[in-house]
Amino acid sequence: MSLEYKDCLEKQKIRTFSRGKTLAKKELLTAKEDLKRAQATFKQKDYKWTTIQAYYSMFHAARALIYSKNLRERSHQCLIIAIKELFVKEKLLDYRIVEAFQRAKILRENADYYDRFSDESAIKMVEKAEEFILKAEELLNN
Repeated sequence: MSLEYKDCLEKQKIRTFSRGKTLAKKELLTAKEDLKRAQATFKQKDYKWTTIQAYYSMFHAARALIYSKNLRERSHQCLIIAIKELFVKEKLLDYRIVEAFQRAKILRENADYYDRFSDESAIKMVEKAEEFILKAEELLNN
């Protein structure tokens, strides 16, 4: 177990969640809905909201994955750490997807808090969110 993950557990930023497995597919649907909104917002050339919505589609896909383990996050960073520990380390998820999720978190914060965003990063986030959701769906259906 990584020190980062152990720290998240000790601080209760990742904790057990008995209803997780029953809510995992619902969470994945939320991810898909956010992705559809991001795609529509991109077509409207609203790149700030595309960035934010694409991040949250990835967030909900990641949350669906940890829900499937009957866990819940209390920190966006610990969610990323949990995905690394439970899915990347176990070779269920490619590390590049988690790198994209980490990058999306930074881009979302820049858009949301500092009004910094671009069309290029917005479309890349949408593409990475699509990839993440497809992989999460595959993992949840196995």
